[in-house]
Amino acid sequence: MTAPKLRVLVVDDSRVVRHVITDALSSSNEIQVVGHASNGEQALRMVAELDPDAITLDLEMPKMGGFTFLRLLLARRSTPVIVLSSHDATDNVFKALDLGAVDFIAKPPDPLLSPEPFRTELAQKLLLTRHLVRQPRPSELPPRAAASSKDHTPPSVPPRFLVVIASSTGGPTALLHLFSRLPPSYPGAILVAQHMAPNFTRTFAERLDRIAAVTVREAVEGDLVLAGRAYVCPGGSCMTVRKVNGYPLLDVRPPDTSDRYVPSANKLFSSAADAFGSRSHAVILTGMADDGVIGASQIRRAGGTVLVESEDTAVVYGMPGAAVRAGVASRVLPLQQIADAVADLAGQRATLVDP
Repeated sequence: MTAPKLRVLVVDDSRVVRHVITDALSSSNEIQVVGHASNGEQALRMVAELDPDAITLDLEMPKMGGFTFLRLLLARRSTPVIVLSSHDATDNVFKALDLGAVDFIAKPPDPLLSPEPFRTELAQKLLLTRHLVRQPRPSELPPRAAASSKDHTPPSVPPRFLVVIASSTGGPTALLHLFSRLPPSYPGAILVAQHMAPNFTRTFAERLDRIAAVTVREAVEGDLVLAGRAYVCPGGSCMTVRKVNGYPLLDVRPPDTSDRYVPSANKLFSSAADAFGSRSHAVILTGMADDGVIGASQIRRAGGTVLVESEDTAVVYGMPGAAVRAGVASRVLPLQQIADAVADLAGQRATLVDP
């Protein structure tokens, strides 16, 4: 039996952008655009009338902007919302994710020349909303005791262990929760491969830094990996870790033609297995496709552990599900228990001797 089409409401104050989005979505035989709204007030009325399955949302609109619309919408119903934003409005994107938007996509600089990757990504992300699990926003989650300072860990101390994280659709919200649970004086280091467009990862790293007890930054080629630090791979690049004279360093390079996903969790995980062996711990969070499975198998063979988010909390069960089916998961846990497990690594005994 053929599944019914996904019914989408397009909300944007620009008639041109509404036309471009509608044209992009109409190319999919699985999506039907059921309405257009030019501001939040009109969109709320149309949601009540049309009951769409998903919404594309501009944030800056007259009368009622996207933030107010999100608050009012999600207080009444859990309709999935995909935010469309310009590259220079990255703070707004993460504020919208905090309010409950499930994902975002960067608008092309010239909507009339919207490239095929934009059209394909927009349709794919909307179709994934069929299977979404509504996650609580970070503000709704029980907080861990906040750190009063980030200066507990002495400078230039090598990490006792390495945590490498892979995430995609739904990942920003999951990562915000995970990082909010980390304790001060964290003796490990964390490397993140979040599938995200260039120009957004620096702002996202800064946002993580504001809520975490550890120091978080966007990774730079040649960074020394230190205890109590976390590094987010820049969008459009791939990140690996290697040992030089006993110290772990980051390589941040353009992707190879063989890299199916960028950033590549497989590439990051494989390098962690080589550099840290049994002291490497992989985390596979929500996301589409199967990135991380190959690298996670190498971490398991090296004696490390692989934590995989369960279907109960994963917004999209693609990456976690692929890891479970491949048999590489050490443990399958809901998001909050994964966050606690990563935090609790700080209390486990770990050697500083190279594997």
